[in-house]
This record gives sequence, C-alpha cells and structure tokens, in this order.
Amino acid sequence: MKKILLLGAGRSSSSLIKYLLDNANNQQWLVTICDVSIESAQSKCGSNPAGRPVKFDVNDAAQREYEVQQADLIISLLPPHLHHLVAVDCVRFKKHFLTASYLSDEIKSLDADAKEAGIILLNECGLDPGIDHMSAMQVIDNIHAKGGELTTFKSYTGGLVAPESNDNPWGYKISWNPRNVILAGQGTARYIRNGEYKFIPYNRIFTEIETIVVDGMGSFDGYANRDSLAYRHHYGIDTIPTLLRGTLRHAGYCRAWDVFVKLGLTDDSYHLENSEELTYASIVKSFLPAASIKKTLPESVAHMCGLPVEGEAMTKVIWTGIFEDVKTGIKNASPAMILQHLLEQKWKLQADDKDMIVMQHQFEYVLNGSNHQIISSLIVKGDDQTYTAMAKTVGLPLGITAKLVLEGKIKLTGVCIPVMREIYEPVLAELALAGIVFEEKES
Repeated sequence: MKKILLLGAGRSSSSLIKYLLDNANNQQWLVTICDVSIESAQSKCGSNPAGRPVKFDVNDAAQREYEVQQADLIISLLPPHLHHLVAVDCVRFKKHFLTASYLSDEIKSLDADAKEAGIILLNECGLDPGIDHMSAMQVIDNIHAKGGELTTFKSYTGGLVAPESNDNPWGYKISWNPRNVILAGQGTARYIRNGEYKFIPYNRIFTEIETIVVDGMGSFDGYANRDSLAYRHHYGIDTIPTLLRGTLRHAGYCRAWDVFVKLGLTDDSYHLENSEELTYASIVKSFLPAASIKKTLPESVAHMCGLPVEGEAMTKVIWTGIFEDVKTGIKNASPAMILQHLLEQKWKLQADDKDMIVMQHQFEYVLNGSNHQIISSLIVKGDDQTYTAMAKTVGLPLGITAKLVLEGKIKLTGVCIPVMREIYEPVLAELALAGIVFEEKES
C-alpha cells in the first residue's frame, strides 16, 4: 500500500482530496489529510476509509518528521513560506514532494540533495503556475518540432466569477486564498517586449494593462504578473523577443483596484492602533492628503486619484462600503487585513454561485518565412462552492501527477517544474478527460 500525505485542507483542496480518495481503492492508497483544523480535515475525508484526518502543526518538528517518514509522497498546500520545512524533511527521509506554489530559492537549493536521494521535488504544479506551464510547453514543443521560431509568448490567467453568478459591479468573487487577492501584484513585474526589458513597479501595475479578448467571454483587463523573465530558460526560449505572463480580471476591475493601491489600503507591512474601533470611513480619511479633501469622502478620493466621482471606477469602490461609518471590528490589523475583511463579505461566493477560470496563451512564430499566430484558450466553470473551478484546476494536476509518480511513470528526480514532456503529456491527457481542455485557433 502506498501512503500519501496531504498537508493543508483549505479552500483549494476539495477536488484534490476527492481525486485521491476516489482513486485510493484501485491504487491501494492510504491518504492522510493534515490540517491545523481537525474539523476541516475530517469534513474533507468524510466516511471514506482510505482517508485519515489528522490535526497538524507544521512547526511541530516531531509531528512533521513522523508524518513525512510514514508517507511515500507528500503534497503540500501549506502557505508558500512553509514548504521549505517540509521539503527538507522529504530530502532527509527520501520522500517525493509536490506543491502548486512558485519555486522558491530555498527549495531550488535542494536540487543536488534531492537527486542524490532519488526523489522529485515538483513545484508549480497547480493552475497558474502549473496548467499554464504544461499547456504552453505542449504548443512550444510542437512549434519547435516543425522548425518554427517563436517570437512572442503571452499568457494570462484569471480566477473569476461565472457570468451567471456575476451580480456585482466588480465582476469578481473570492474563490481562493483571500489574502493573495488583496496582495496581488505587489513587487515589480518584469518582462521583455520586442527585445527590451520592461519593469512595472507596484504603483503602476493596475494602470499599465492590456485588453485581452476571449472568444465567447468578451474583454478582460490583463496586468503583468511577477517575473516573466525567469521562464525563458524554463521554456527553452532564452532568445525570445517578447514574453509576458499576466493575470486576468473583468474589464474595469484594475482601474478601480488601483484606487485601493493609491490609498495605501493594500499595505500589509504595519498594523493600525486600535484598529477594531476605527471605521472604514475614518481609515480612508486618515490616508488622504490634506490637499485632496473635498465635500464628501468619495469626492476626496476621486480627486486624489484623478477620477470622476460618478465614473465606473469610483462606483465600484463606493459599492464595497469602504466609505461607511462602520467599525472594522478587527484587532491589531494592517490596512490590507481590514480591506480583506471587508471584501470577503462583499465578494463571497453564495450557495448557488459558480466561479470560473479563464486562461489564454498567445503565440507568434515564424515558419518558412511566414508569420503564424496561435491563440489557445481555456474556460472552466465550477460545480458549486466546494468543487470550484479554482479547486479543480489547482488540485487535479497535483493529484494526477502524484499518481504518475507513485506508479513510476514519472522518473524525474531533483527540483522540477512541470515543463517536461514526461509530465505534461499524461497530465494534460487526463485533465482533458475531466473537461479541462484548451481550444486552439491558428492563423
């Protein structure tokens, strides 16, 4: 019997856990589901005898080491900064390790040790990063195989709300870690365009956007995401003139979100004194420069941001309730935590709501002197609040890859991301059976 250890039973774990438990009987798996909340672990296990719920503290070294030693493969859905703790144990005890999170320098440094231990430390195996890598590499490898030269690659992904559940001005509801929603875009985005390096600091991320059109879905805002440059090497396209990875939001979202950025309400670096007694309105007022104070708070914010108070962006901001004289009720909170608390209520998925994943890759290449373009698009809708599109697209790649590793069909060792044919071909094939399929148009 093979033993799988899953660390974290939060919002994005439902489809992964269902996949592991559904396959447990045929594959002869025992699945240990660990979470800081035993109730969450138990609810995800249900009555399936192949599931073992455990209350878990990743900082308890003795418990962590014990659970890792008992397993053949570990999947971590923990917060990214905690993966390294688990990965070190996996190298020490020679256990395979999978996660959906971005590859960190700490885990990257374990490559030689992981190869010596004969294990794989696979990162970025979720949605974005994950499915984006696999689907992109399938197209890029095909272009290279027929002698084409790739000149442009752009990739955008958005975790959104399905059109039938889109009932607020933002066109957005939270289907994944809400903290990441609030902190999105922080840092400087790096990419390359026409052979020229481009850098966008956080204070301009939500103003320097592109309009992305997806067939059947309309237009979206696309903003640059993190460090696109690192993926030239991963994708084997080191000399490509144009490469950009970005995030999608419904049209108009970014201009409105930039108001929160300009106010300083996405800052998580300090806490406000007596934050539980402060009202949202008083917090906003405290961030305004004296020169921008007008008759009303919305007018003052609009003036500071150079926006019409009756315009679309300010309408979205006003709708959130950020200008209301309502106490936050949150102790020792940063501005970002206060904004998160407010938006978790306003952007909550209701019982009958469905979320949606939209991904689009844009490829341009030259073949036999002719210019070609491929547009590859993916649209996935969730089933309900539990089995969301986000949970499916983050969890299923991890589950499928875990199965392939345990079956010995993936023999790679060391630190990897899923850009190798050995990984992406079988994973994409099984994802297609689950309805996760890209549509390609070439011109």
